[in-house]
Amino acid sequence: MNMIDDALGVHAQALGLRSRRMEVLARNIANADTPHFKAKDIDFRSVLKQTREDALNSTHNLHMNMPMEESILGEKYRMPFNASFDGNTVEMNVEQAKFGQVAADYQTTLNILENRVSGIRRALRGD
Repeated sequence: MNMIDDALGVHAQALGLRSRRMEVLARNIANADTPHFKAKDIDFRSVLKQTREDALNSTHNLHMNMPMEESILGEKYRMPFNASFDGNTVEMNVEQAKFGQVAADYQTTLNILENRVSGIRRALRGD
């Protein structure tokens, strides 16, 4: 199992995290009309750093320290640009833009993993 983790690197964990972030953003979009619903997001860098300490290197351990309240899953409440009257903090244009960006990042990570797996297959076949 360790050899597979070494071959795939941080990309396998990043793919799972990007998938979870897409679920959170989709939940925000689905609840755009729900009164008092608070939009959430996942800080990709902080969660990835928690799951794999060597994924992000810095010259000093305090350079990337960001004190924020968050859940165990890394979900944070988003501050809206424009407040709504019913207390809902979902802004559809922001959520849709974020979802599109995360979907593109997900596809990029998936392509990287596919290339690595195909390279391993070629090496095993002796091509």
